[in-house]
Amino acid sequence: MRNVLVIGGSRYFGRHLVTLLRDAGTRVTLLNRGSAPAPDGVTPLIADRADHAALTAALGSSEFDAVIDQVCSTPAHAAVARRVFANRTGRYVMTSTIEVYDPATSDLLASDPLASDLLRAPDPTRRVPLAESQVLPARWPVDPERLAAADTPELRYAEGKRQAEAVFTQDAPFAFAAVRSAHVLGGGALDFTGRLAHYTERIAAGRPITVDREPFATSFVHHREIAEFLAWAASADFTGPVNACSNGTLDVTELSELVADRIGGPAVRYRIADAPPPHPDEPGHPDDKPSPFSFDRWYPMDNTRATELGFRFRAVRDWLPEAVDEALTTSKAGV
Repeated sequence: MRNVLVIGGSRYFGRHLVTLLRDAGTRVTLLNRGSAPAPDGVTPLIADRADHAALTAALGSSEFDAVIDQVCSTPAHAAVARRVFANRTGRYVMTSTIEVYDPATSDLLASDPLASDLLRAPDPTRRVPLAESQVLPARWPVDPERLAAADTPELRYAEGKRQAEAVFTQDAPFAFAAVRSAHVLGGGALDFTGRLAHYTERIAAGRPITVDREPFATSFVHHREIAEFLAWAASADFTGPVNACSNGTLDVTELSELVADRIGGPAVRYRIADAPPPHPDEPGHPDDKPSPFSFDRWYPMDNTRATELGFRFRAVRDWLPEAVDEALTTSKAGV
């Protein structure tokens, strides 16, 4: 029986991950700050993962075949984990994000020719999905001052993940893999982000979807699929970053039309973000901010590496109807 520690894992696809491992016969330990009880059959540990002494005390003499870190988001988190787990595990899997590729969150990426093209909305013939080599943690600078200077949550999140990957990669005492997850959808009430509900609720009510002037595609992954991928990655032997996304891409209008088709309601209405009001004296529109997943750049990921390693993803259009149904059910129930 394998022995796996999950750090975080108290909600959404992290919860799926824990029960998936347990049901497969894995001995699972769940470490978090005690915000939610562990599922039946799972060993709970309570500690602040950022506190070296508290984490060490909570773990005692425990060792694990693998650690799956769901909540590592800063280089400080990674540095603590690297020290604490150096002699406790041979494999460490960190949940990372598509946002590490966002050139708007780093001048280092924005100065890269490919990333700069992505930010400028390039010629369609030059658009290629983002591969892992676009952001190499072995070369990424670990600079706490750069992170501290980030002045928005989006910048702090993306740069924190990049630097956390770098801390592990550049001096790893164990085999390390960073799973860069696409945008996660599905789960109805479990999806605390409310991003898919934004579409189902607005379209059902006949309210407009606010979009950028040109729709650009991005990547998605089903909430159970990313849990399955993380469980698979914990038992694999590859190292380094790997993209995790369903097959196929959607832009904001394609997503909206698919939601509308499932709802069976009126045609989708769109509003261009930051469009000027009809009359100069009118105030700005309350829906000026683009909807979730409306991007001003080409933003899909390439899952070739994961596929070649042996994982088989579903097509996003195959599972999206079920995810829309779950969001609709949640809205009708008033959850």
